Amino acid sequence: MLEHRSQSLKEVRDDGAFDVVVVGGGINGIGVFRELSLQGLRVLLVERNDFCSGCSAAPSRMIHGGLRYLENGEFDLVQESLRERDALLRNAPHFVRPLPTVIPIGSVFSGLLNGAAGFLGLTSKPAKRGALPIKIGLSLYDWVTRKRRVLPSHGFHAAGETFRRWPDLTRDLRFSAVYHDAWISHPERLGVELVTDTIRMAPDCVALNYAEIERESSDFVVTDRETGVRLAVTARAIVNATGAWLNEAVGSFSGRRNSRERLVSGTKGSHVILNNPALHKALRGHMVFFENTDGRVCIVFPYLGNVLAGSTDIRVDTVERVRCEPEEQRYILDALQLAFPDIEVTDDDVVFSYSGIRPLPKSDERFTGRITRGHFVHRLDGAVPQFCMVGGKWTTFRAFAEQAANQVMSYLNCERRLDTLDLPIGGGDGYLAAGAELVEELVQSHGIGPERAAHLVDVYGTKARDVVAFCSAFQSDEQLASATQMTRGEVAYLVDREAVVHLSDLILRRTPLAITGTISTGLISAIADIVARELGWTAARQEEEIGSFVSELNDFYGVSTEMLDQRNLERKTGCA
Repeated sequence: MLEHRSQSLKEVRDDGAFDVVVVGGGINGIGVFRELSLQGLRVLLVERNDFCSGCSAAPSRMIHGGLRYLENGEFDLVQESLRERDALLRNAPHFVRPLPTVIPIGSVFSGLLNGAAGFLGLTSKPAKRGALPIKIGLSLYDWVTRKRRVLPSHGFHAAGETFRRWPDLTRDLRFSAVYHDAWISHPERLGVELVTDTIRMAPDCVALNYAEIERESSDFVVTDRETGVRLAVTARAIVNATGAWLNEAVGSFSGRRNSRERLVSGTKGSHVILNNPALHKALRGHMVFFENTDGRVCIVFPYLGNVLAGSTDIRVDTVERVRCEPEEQRYILDALQLAFPDIEVTDDDVVFSYSGIRPLPKSDERFTGRITRGHFVHRLDGAVPQFCMVGGKWTTFRAFAEQAANQVMSYLNCERRLDTLDLPIGGGDGYLAAGAELVEELVQSHGIGPERAAHLVDVYGTKARDVVAFCSAFQSDEQLASATQMTRGEVAYLVDREAVVHLSDLILRRTPLAITGTISTGLISAIADIVARELGWTAARQEEEIGSFVSELNDFYGVSTEMLDQRNLERKTGCA
């Protein structure tokens, strides 16, 4: 399991000699940390903030093959993405689940030349996709997975059948296509489980959140951002997995502090979470994959009882923490009206919003949708070579990590010991075999209610057994509030086992409380009481953590103090 940070820091202090240091604890950094550690190397992972707290916390929450990448001629990327999607369905089935998807189609031949335009390097937006190019794309999708199919092949429907299935879809269509990809329920938790698995299987390796590393002379210094403690470390190689911040970080480890080399060209993607029962019902359990008037592909699908909709794709020149701006929210809501013109969707439906910068390879494309979602490793030679991970996406994190690890191991003259393509992740181990019986097992063995058991299985998979055992031994393991199945013991478990440092780590990334719109003023206080006791916070520190978290919700997630108070009031008075 993840050690308390004090123990991890002690391990670095006692022995600062590592084979590889991975800088950046997003999904790509965590992936390569796992790959290298499981090959017998001693690896240190250093993350400036919390694990999976940057771009890795702001995905569309899809695990997909990249249907639209076919237009750019990126057949290898599609093949890789489909292989990795299917691997995640096997290895992390507690988080990654099939997602049936419908595409509304308004024409027959439009868009046939989009692929040719991409091949010729034309940068204008693609034409609206008609039935024929979509049919060709989906047939290719099915052909790639023909020998190992785990999801149904695609189908086509005429307008009449489409409206019978989805009566609220726009009447401005002639056909629809249905195919399957996948979605991920708790991406940040998957990242934490990868770290936990790695430490369990390679106990000489260390993962640190809230730490920084910089080069000093011929060695490196790790600084604990919480205490200011500085620790000397050595490494034979550096992996730079800082994502959107890669351009700025390169000089810190290569000695080229004035380097103007640009490897990453970021675009901003924003999403909203909606509490709109009519829209949720209209989706009929499907994602709708449709085009906006500007040629940008938009998505909307059921997500943890609400609806997730997105996204924007805006080129950014300055790398900083971002939020979904009002004009972006309006863009997304207006797009939904194109797909579902008779369903009213307003700003009041938004319970949460989020945004991140995609770390895409440098590109001069004017239409951002044509920028590749592929990835590559750029090596910078020196006394300690630096392997820069450029690009990538959630679906292909394992493949990208494998690619980067292979290059590092080649330099270090190391042999691969373990292939991770079929390696289970966290609570996905044994999940498919346990099936629905796991919920009943928890009910019978620990005397908890079926709703509580279902919650534990949904969030932790087969690791729910560990959580409920911990909670059974926890004094006063009451339910936190009527709005959630979480208990006091569960909060303590997360603090004890999952490297929680700040209140935001737990509420934003270890649990779904914030993104589902469950969090409220009272619930924040209740959780803070438990975290404070477990981490030994003073009363002043506890108040500081609450204030900081409430400000963060307002500044970056569109959740105001008034919204938190209103939720509190509604639940106290028994309102919906």
